Amino acid sequence: MNAPLTQALEQERIAFRLNGEEVDAFAHETIIQAADRLGVAIPRLCYKPGMRPDGNCRACMVEIKGERVLAPSCCRRPTAGMEVSSASARALHAQKMIVELLAGDMPAKAYRKDSELAFWQRTLGVDKPRFESRAQPAADLSHPAMAVNLDACIQCTRCVRACREEQVNDVIGYAFRGAHSEIVFDLGDPMGESTCVACGECVQACPTGALAPAHDAYLAPVERKVPSVCPYCGVGCQLTYHVADNRIVRVEGRDGPANHDRLCVKGRFGFDYAHHPQRLTKPLIRKSGFPKSADFVMDPANPLAVFREASWEEALDLAGGTLKKIREQRGAHALAGFGSAKGSNEEAYLFQKLVRTGFGSNNVDHCTRLCHASSVAALLEGIGSGAVSNPVMDVLQAEVVLLIGANPVVNHPVAATWMKNAVKRGTKLILAEPRRSELARHAAHFLQLKPDTDVALLNAMLHTIIEEGLVDDAFVKDRTSGFEEIRKNAEGYSPEAMAAVCGIPATTIRTVARLYAKSRASMILWGMGISQHIHGTDNARCLIALALITGQVGRPGTGLHPLRGQNNVQGASDVGLIPMMYPDYQRVDGADAKSRFESLWKKTLDPKPGLTVVEIMNAVHAGQIRGMYIMGENPAMSDPDVRHAREALAELEMLVVQDIFLTETGYLADVILPASAFPEKTGTFTNTDRSVQLGRQALDPPGDARQDLWIIVEMAKRVGLDWNYAHPRDVFAEMRQAMPSIAGISWERLEREHAVTYPCEGDDDPGQRVVFTEQFPTASGKGRFVSASIIPAAERPDDAYPFVLITGRQLETWHTGRMTRRSEVLDAIEPDPVASMHSEDLRALGVPAGGTITVSSRRGGITLSARVDDGTPRGAVFIPFCFYEAAANLLTNPVLDPFGKIPEFKYCAVRVAAGGSAAKTRGYNADAAVAAD
Repeated sequence: MNAPLTQALEQERIAFRLNGEEVDAFAHETIIQAADRLGVAIPRLCYKPGMRPDGNCRACMVEIKGERVLAPSCCRRPTAGMEVSSASARALHAQKMIVELLAGDMPAKAYRKDSELAFWQRTLGVDKPRFESRAQPAADLSHPAMAVNLDACIQCTRCVRACREEQVNDVIGYAFRGAHSEIVFDLGDPMGESTCVACGECVQACPTGALAPAHDAYLAPVERKVPSVCPYCGVGCQLTYHVADNRIVRVEGRDGPANHDRLCVKGRFGFDYAHHPQRLTKPLIRKSGFPKSADFVMDPANPLAVFREASWEEALDLAGGTLKKIREQRGAHALAGFGSAKGSNEEAYLFQKLVRTGFGSNNVDHCTRLCHASSVAALLEGIGSGAVSNPVMDVLQAEVVLLIGANPVVNHPVAATWMKNAVKRGTKLILAEPRRSELARHAAHFLQLKPDTDVALLNAMLHTIIEEGLVDDAFVKDRTSGFEEIRKNAEGYSPEAMAAVCGIPATTIRTVARLYAKSRASMILWGMGISQHIHGTDNARCLIALALITGQVGRPGTGLHPLRGQNNVQGASDVGLIPMMYPDYQRVDGADAKSRFESLWKKTLDPKPGLTVVEIMNAVHAGQIRGMYIMGENPAMSDPDVRHAREALAELEMLVVQDIFLTETGYLADVILPASAFPEKTGTFTNTDRSVQLGRQALDPPGDARQDLWIIVEMAKRVGLDWNYAHPRDVFAEMRQAMPSIAGISWERLEREHAVTYPCEGDDDPGQRVVFTEQFPTASGKGRFVSASIIPAAERPDDAYPFVLITGRQLETWHTGRMTRRSEVLDAIEPDPVASMHSEDLRALGVPAGGTITVSSRRGGITLSARVDDGTPRGAVFIPFCFYEAAANLLTNPVLDPFGKIPEFKYCAVRVAAGGSAAKTRGYNADAAVAAD
């Protein structure tokens, strides 16, 4: 349904009578929806708000005056003058009979305390059923996350609709007929052997517990429910923690602006890392006689093998005092800090403020440098803002969606559901990606381009649009500059010339270019497949040019959206956790910005932009940086050429690491400060849609671990700053002074509304969902075209290293794995490192599926299992970077994009050989976890 029609229906009112009262319904409402809004309770089991009504359970029957039969209120809309009764004798008799018949089939054991069937049984006064139960099927306990108890199934098909229509995973079906009908997974497979991705949407939809979390989580006592936000990807799904005895019992989705109750496997089942026995609970100081080395074997379950416990006073004095001493002896530029994209906005803001005002330089960065730095560089250059123009949900208003260099089914699963929903409603999806992902089956056009050829493909699309007169001349004239540069550059990139370069036929390139340019609304979304190249900025420049040249920006269903990776990478960048920008992207070398922040912070600031992540490591090797403070980051796993990074960390005179587990980076620390996990803190987090959301504390930190905000403040005091922040709201109040973009978002408003989108400049401002509607935030108000030429990857395959390595994430694992691999469910689903390769490449190597291979680059080698994946192109190897026992970043190339300073994670040359000695120990969940690199 389009937006204007929906708005019209929301305004139109229909007068009818409900249970003898004169009431109004909106034109788009069914009887049960109107009743819910009016506070009239009508029984329901197959009906669930937000789902398509099915009308199969018949528990919501109502009597309509003048009609012979009862009507299901979930499927029937009121009409003017209609008289409806949900509580007449006839309606109540039917409702009770349905509930009694269904209750008669229930097993003796309940699978959830809050069963909706049991609720309606009590509400309607239905006693013990008079009917004999059917033959009960056996339980299916084959899945580590969920139990299938079909003896409690009432065949309401909520799970089918959740799986096929909401998440669009197409796993759950309804098979057979009559008394033999049942819910099935794929072709009648056990759930654990099916293609189920464990999003748990079916569990949340089930009204009886026929589908339930494993380990009887629905039967466990719950003391309180805490509304919060998911700690994983940038989609920013809202959720509710169910808590008892300072432990999370289970998690359910909440109706947030990005997810509307939906979650993925990580958000729903990946919460128990917070309770893992390897949590750090005491400050630690490295023992004498245990020197640091890049070559180490680490037992994360036994930090006392290398460290000794200390008091907070001793640890903070040693950490902060040594960093202060280094600053006084060697100067401000001898120190650096890495903040966290997983912490709150308040933590990130204070961390960058500490580095700038306490250390005295701008040497502060975080993992945005490793994911979307090139995208942000191009966006700031081209349209004056690094933020997304439209929320992900706008795909539902788009006619065409171009998704390139991204696999949201794995990286942003809930966002992927909206894309699949959009396709089902008629949106044309153009998917461009070297690896064939699950979304390809939903795409109108799947462009499996050769790795490293994005500029060739995108310039060919620009050539087509210009050559065929598809340019939005008015938009280009009024709202852009530099068109002649882009026009001249595109002349040399005809689809016919580029087809051989990128591997896409010229006719296909022309077809998708026309489709994108001619549609009423086209939207571009991209991921790290665009950004993590030495030409990542050029890739993004081309995408910006596509939007500007066609006027596909500034309206609902259009625009540019780089999908943010971690839960708060957008917010951390917004608040200045980057070396060249103060909060709100005000350049540190700008005199006006420097003056404003000196006035706000009461400190003289360094006008020189700081070093980025990889540059800091190089500066350590050069003897320029001697001390570092790292909060919640793990560069010993996430940096390219991690041996180089580990050697740098081992050289530091003082490395302070603030984290919740002993990570690879922590193993190289001099002082470790035990911090708070996500559910143990309150703060704001900004998702990929620019939505500032409130995360609320659900648990107390274990042992002597402390809140991150408290630790940062105490560290600031040790380096000479007089700070006193009693609560995150105090920090947020200061952020509002520093950041005009959030001036209209008060802490009280967030407590009330849970989420507010920025820019939001006043208390009454609802927040701008779509930006750049009239002008761009550049000096001229115009967007700027910047042309790009083909620049090959820094390291190409050759005879010695004939394969291309592509790195990325998996659905069940995240970033460097320190959280997800300590989640029982997630680790059980994807426990071991694997390399995905085309079956023909494995056949040529003589390696069977599941066989062992060794992958080597010019920087190192790893051994792991091979997985057959014909979506991976011939000549390529895909390896996730979260497994320490086969660390993909031992192989990757640290060469940088010259503009975004982002490493080329997505392309380097490797060789693959059969066999090798794979690490025998793996998970953090093993009894004796030992990591050997």
